[in-house]
Amino acid sequence: MFIAIQEADFCQAELYQQLRRSSRDAGAIVTFTGLVRDHNPHGKINGLSLEHYPGMTEKALSSLVTGAITQFELTDAAAVHRVGRLHNDEQIVWVGCAALHRRAAFEGAMYIMDMLKQSVPLWKKEFVGEQGHWVAPKASDDAAALAWLSNKKE
Repeated sequence: MFIAIQEADFCQAELYQQLRRSSRDAGAIVTFTGLVRDHNPHGKINGLSLEHYPGMTEKALSSLVTGAITQFELTDAAAVHRVGRLHNDEQIVWVGCAALHRRAAFEGAMYIMDMLKQSVPLWKKEFVGEQGHWVAPKASDDAAALAWLSNKKE
């Protein structure tokens, strides 16, 4: 397992190979890359800025990925999230999950993405021109996280 919170961009191919090397028994690897959109429900935006609480954010992301490995019986998993000022179309997050079978790999990746917004302290500010506005949590993100918590295996 590996995680990172970083300002620098990442290379999807390198992250995939790193996950693949640590998951020799895997029959499936699912990856997800999130990009900065150029709009929100109110119109066009000019990028965003993400802030985090160093130490706490890494610990929460590590706990989330470790929990996904256990819950979905993954052979390994990883996550990288960027912070700082990001422009439209830049990569913002990468998640990779390896498992014996594809269903577990897909579910593990979806779980990490759905729970990331709820359990990892990251604060997002969207920009219109140079004017920034903090982004409030979305009801749809809360519903996605609640659905996973309601169906959690005991």
